[in-house]
Amino acid sequence: MIRDPRDRGGPAQPLLTVENLRKHFPVRGTLLGRGVGRVQAVDGVSFSVRKGETLGIVGESGCGKSTTARLLMRLIEPDGGAIVFDGETVGSRTGITVEAMRRQVQMVFQDSYASLNPRMTIADSISYAPRMHGLPRKVARERAEHLLGRVGLNPHIYARRYPHELSGGQRQRANIARALALQPRLVILDEAVSALDKSVEAQVLNLLAELKESLNLTYLFISHDLNVVEYIADRVVVMYLGRVVETAPTEMIYRTPRHPYTRALFASKPTLDPDRRTTVMPLSGDPPNPINPPSGCRFRTRCAFAQAICAETVPLVPGGGPEHRVACHLPQAQLATGVGHA
Repeated sequence: MIRDPRDRGGPAQPLLTVENLRKHFPVRGTLLGRGVGRVQAVDGVSFSVRKGETLGIVGESGCGKSTTARLLMRLIEPDGGAIVFDGETVGSRTGITVEAMRRQVQMVFQDSYASLNPRMTIADSISYAPRMHGLPRKVARERAEHLLGRVGLNPHIYARRYPHELSGGQRQRANIARALALQPRLVILDEAVSALDKSVEAQVLNLLAELKESLNLTYLFISHDLNVVEYIADRVVVMYLGRVVETAPTEMIYRTPRHPYTRALFASKPTLDPDRRTTVMPLSGDPPNPINPPSGCRFRTRCAFAQAICAETVPLVPGGGPEHRVACHLPQAQLATGVGHA
């Protein structure tokens, strides 16, 4: 593999490191607009993305996955924490600026139609960012047409079309081409295939895998579809109520999930195998209010193994080896066997 000239620290240095990222949204009351609390959407999230890998982020709705993605792109300003891109802190005086970071990090959103300007042709949408960064119009246009071909859309047919003239799968391919127009190193895919039909979804996933290999890309893949994440991701981060509860290589976490929430989440995965049908609800109760989450472990109110220490102390100690990190107070043997204290 040819080394990217923009690579500063070599393959051993993570491309992206997130440290204690936080974002709390204020909630306004109806009386005089006074604040009544703060939604702790992202509260102390930390993880790293290695060069050339696909890191998947999973969790139920409202866990903070999409907010984390927007914080990484600085579409939302974080309340605290640090984002380090290839060894340089984003937004610091001695690090890398947000604008420079965005040239190397691009994002593909879930809504393929809302992501494209309805008044611009597909080629104009793809070439817009390169032109804004100084590329001559003709060169930017040639790059746009080349990328359309790379994502499986004939530029002679689709370059002059408008978003409403394309299907959902074709629009998402155009969005992928647009994300690649600035030649990024990291692409954040936020539910990028969840709105597609299954046959189209499989084609787009295969396209993403081919582009990753040929263009030396790194992916941050956010999805609620556990089967898709198992197919495409090298490592998986599991989030619950604004925090990371488990991180491990994909094969390891799918084979032996350690955290009680991860086990319940994977147990709810749909299956066509009649011998693996779920007869007992893997998880009961609703997620706690993010304005006033439980103390200590946020999963303790729904956990069958909760103990007194779970309410007193936030579980931060990793377990299961350096590759498998679990934020849980229970011993690893208990988690593996599903046995808790009486």
